Amino acid sequence: MTLRLLIWALAVLAACSPQPPLPRLGAQANSSQEALDAPAKAAPDFVSLVKREGPSVVNISSTRTVRRPELDIPGLSPDDPRAELFRRLLPLIPREYQAQSLGSGFIISEDGFLLTNAHVVADMDEVTVKLLDKREFKAKVVGIDERTDVALLKIGAKGLRKVTIGDVAKLEVGEWVAAIGAPFGFENSVTAGIVSAKGRFVPDETFVPFIQSDVAVNPGNSGGPLFNLRGEVVGINSMIYSGSGGYMGLSFAVPIDVAVSVANELRSHGRVVRGRLGVRIQELNPELARAFGLKATTGALILMVEPASPANKAGLAPGDIVLKIDGKALESWTDLPQIVGATPLGKTVRLEIWRRGKTKELTATIAEPAAEPRLPAEPEPKRANRLGLVLSELTPAQSEELKVEGGLLVLGARGPALKAGVREGDVILAMNDSAIGRVGELNRLLAEIAAGGTVALLVFRDGVLAYVPVRLPG
Repeated sequence: MTLRLLIWALAVLAACSPQPPLPRLGAQANSSQEALDAPAKAAPDFVSLVKREGPSVVNISSTRTVRRPELDIPGLSPDDPRAELFRRLLPLIPREYQAQSLGSGFIISEDGFLLTNAHVVADMDEVTVKLLDKREFKAKVVGIDERTDVALLKIGAKGLRKVTIGDVAKLEVGEWVAAIGAPFGFENSVTAGIVSAKGRFVPDETFVPFIQSDVAVNPGNSGGPLFNLRGEVVGINSMIYSGSGGYMGLSFAVPIDVAVSVANELRSHGRVVRGRLGVRIQELNPELARAFGLKATTGALILMVEPASPANKAGLAPGDIVLKIDGKALESWTDLPQIVGATPLGKTVRLEIWRRGKTKELTATIAEPAAEPRLPAEPEPKRANRLGLVLSELTPAQSEELKVEGGLLVLGARGPALKAGVREGDVILAMNDSAIGRVGELNRLLAEIAAGGTVALLVFRDGVLAYVPVRLPG
C-alpha cells in the first residue's frame, strides 16, 4: 500500500513540474503555421494592377455596311397572294444597315500600335478605338491573321501607356491572372481567376497552344489582355467554350509570344507567311498505333498529301507517321504544324517517319500553303467487301477534283465498318499506309489480315480527313 502511495505521489509531482521544450516538434509546428499563413500574405493585389495597367487597355467598336439581299420567298409563286404581301412590305425594310462589333485591345507601343483579335475587326469598314481617358481615334488595320485570331491596329497618337510583355514560358498552371475588357459593352471591366492549363489545343486551331483559364470572359472581352500579377500581358483573350453563348468557366487566350510574333510579321509584311509540308494529319490513339505496329502514340499520322507539295516531293504518303523533325521528337501531333509553320521558307528539314513497321528518313523543303481539296461527285456503284462496305471506284476526273490518287466512295456500310463509324458518302483513300484506287486492291489487302485483326481506313467526310480503326470479324 505504501509503495502504491509513493508511485502516485511521484506521478503527481511529475505532472506538476514544468516540462522542457521540444524544439524539433515546436519547429515543425511553427513551420506548418507559417505555411498556412503564407497564402494570406501572398493575396493577389488586383487593385494596384488595374490602376497601373488600366490606361493601356482600349475599347474597340467596328462597323460595316450590310446591304439587304433581294427578298427570296421559297415555295411561293409570283401569283401567290402571300408573295404580293411580302412585296408590299419590302419597301419598309432598309436596303442597307450598319452592323457593329464590340471588343477590346491593348497598346503595345507608345506611338499607337495595338493588338486585338482578328474577328473583332475583320471585314469592317471603320474601326474606332476609345482610350481610358475617353479620347477616340479612327484606327488603321495594319493586318490580320485569322489562323491565330490576331490583328494589329495603328492609331494616330503619341506618348501612350503601353503594356509590358510577359514570358509565357514562366507562366504556371494555378497562377493568378486577370482580364480587363468590355464584356457586353461594359467598359474597363476587370475579372480574375487562375491559369487552368497551358498548351491547350482546340479543334481546327492547331497553330495556337492556348492558355486556358477560369477568368470570366464574355462577348466584348475579345482582344483584351490577360495579365499576370506582375502586370505583364501573357495572352490575348480570344474565345470561350460555352453551351449558352456566355461564360461557363472555360476561357482561352492566345499566348502573347505567339501574338507578338504574328504582330511583327504583320507590321513588316502586312501578312503572316507560314511554312507548310502540304499534309493533313491526325492524332494517334492506342488502337490506331497497334494497327500501324507502333507501341507509342506520339507523332503525327498523315491523312493526305497534296499533289506537288513539299511532302509529295519528299515522298511522304498517307499512313506515314512523322516521329521527328531535324532530330526533335514530336511529343504531340500538334507539334508538327507549329514547327513547320515556324520554319523559314526554303529550308530543308529531315523527317524521321514510321512506314510499314520500320523507321525511315526523308528530307523536305518547306514552302507556302496551298488550297484544300473538295469533295468529289458520286460514281457508279460496286459490291460489298469483307468489312461490310459497298464501294465504288472514283473516276480520274473525280480523283483530280479531290486532288488525290484514286479513292473509293462508300455507298453502304454494315457490320464492322458501320460499328466503327464508317457511313454512306464517305470516301476511302487508304488502308493503313497503302493508298487505295480500286476495290480489288482493298479486298486483296483485307485478305492478308487475320480474323480479329484491326485495319485503319483513311476516310474523307464533309471536308474532314480521319483514320478510322475497324476490327475484322473474329
